[in-house]
Amino acid sequence: MTTILHLRCSPRGAAAFSSRMAEEVVARLLDHHYNSAEIVFHDLSAYPPPLVDAAFSAAILGPPGETPPALEVSEALIRELEAADAVVIATPMHNYCVPAVLKAWIDQIVRIHRTFASTPGGKVGKLRDRPVWLVVASGGWFSGPSPSGAPAQPDFLTPYVRAGLGTIGINDVRTLTLEGVTRGAGVAEAAFTSARAALDRWLPPSRQPEVLDRAPSA
Repeated sequence: MTTILHLRCSPRGAAAFSSRMAEEVVARLLDHHYNSAEIVFHDLSAYPPPLVDAAFSAAILGPPGETPPALEVSEALIRELEAADAVVIATPMHNYCVPAVLKAWIDQIVRIHRTFASTPGGKVGKLRDRPVWLVVASGGWFSGPSPSGAPAQPDFLTPYVRAGLGTIGINDVRTLTLEGVTRGAGVAEAAFTSARAALDRWLPPSRQPEVLDRAPSA
């Protein structure tokens, strides 16, 4: 069965701008490719992954192939990612970068010997590539100047996520941005319109008419 891994990272839950846009992405994926897919959903803000601690740090340097207790959560999260045919990540931008809960998830899945190998030529990912939809919501503008002409704020989020996933072999990252969403309803709606246009370019809306299950007319 096809699987979509859906991660929500905002403390605002389903009401968050990123969460709302991500739901549209999931719906489009179901309509376009995976109409019978299983959705594996995690609200990382409500149930955050554990932070890296001393036991984890020691365990990742142990013999390859073993899964000591300190790596059990990591192993479970990696297996979910391995099983996914597509990934949707909904996240706000916090102080120019990822929320702590998304950083914790990345720390659990980027693991030497398990998801990447260290070679003389650099790190080599061990997971197969798959599409990742990264939905980023920000109160400011980071892809370019604001409408008033203020300079773009720094963006450490999107290059960090790309680098982290690329380390383990996942390079097909497609970013949808919602910028200026705290600057009023009109600005937020314009951000959604822009994100939907980008989504349409990747996954055009289905033009198939709805087929109703009905008995033929007498």
